[in-house]
Amino acid sequence: MSRAGDGLPVNPTEYKRLVGNLLYATATRPDLMYVVCLLSRYMENPTRQHMLAAKRVIRYLKGTLSMGVWYKRRNEETKLLGYTNSNYAGDVDDWKSTSGYTFFLVGGVVSWASKKQLVVTFSTTEVEFVVTSFCAAQCVWMRRVLEQIGWKKSVAGATKMMCDNSSAIKLTKNPVLYGRSKHIDI
Repeated sequence: MSRAGDGLPVNPTEYKRLVGNLLYATATRPDLMYVVCLLSRYMENPTRQHMLAAKRVIRYLKGTLSMGVWYKRRNEETKLLGYTNSNYAGDVDDWKSTSGYTFFLVGGVVSWASKKQLVVTFSTTEVEFVVTSFCAAQCVWMRRVLEQIGWKKSVAGATKMMCDNSSAIKLTKNPVLYGRSKHIDI
């Protein structure tokens, strides 16, 4: 999807209202975060293509009303677990990537985000490395908050962060490879 869409403009107020309602729904539906953030990029000049995409999300919501965030009682398995992912050059207008992360605690999602990266990346390794560092910063903050509210067991030891790019994982584990990736350092 691009800013130009299909060129047929729609009522911007109606589109903004629809996207605003979808943003409200992301409070309990983290599966919508990526697509709603994507739709919010086109609020300035929405077209028929953007409106049809937003209505498709509404149809998806209607078909999945029984789904949402479920939380279990606190038990022995209360470790914080993070997942990261991104799309490489997903925005066809400026070629920036979109990053996202999700954190689970006691089997339920407690924190999630989807954000367009500020820089244009040169490789899938770099884009995954950027999102992993973004996720690590959030992880440090969450561990401190959990410690302060008395969940010391949840933050004992290292927090696992899952990333699906093998090159980014190898780069993170082996500092010798940093010399070959100066563009990431810059």
